[in-house]
Amino acid sequence: MIIGDLSARLADARARVIIELSRAVTDWGGRVPEDPGVAELAVLLEDAAANLHHVTSSSTRAELAGAVGHLRAADRLGGLLPAVTLWHLGQALQRAATLPGAQEPTTAPGEPQTC
Repeated sequence: MIIGDLSARLADARARVIIELSRAVTDWGGRVPEDPGVAELAVLLEDAAANLHHVTSSSTRAELAGAVGHLRAADRLGGLLPAVTLWHLGQALQRAATLPGAQEPTTAPGEPQTC
């Protein structure tokens, strides 16, 4: 029963982190589908980072690239090592959600913004 409880707790934690990562991707300008997978979040965050090259510092882009790397690692692991996957997801969230400027526009100053 201990293994089952641990598995359930890891699955719940993973679901919460995916929700928080979805919010972070949205904050960076990504359009997150209703039930995103880890690979989808990686692509969306990478696209958002690429769109921010005019208005965001290189260190912020490097942190976002690190977040994308952790998301890809979590995707490769899938369900094989849930605790390790959760660690990678947490690292991605830490890098993507705590950066200054997450609410910055996704276009360079003077360019029209699209909705």
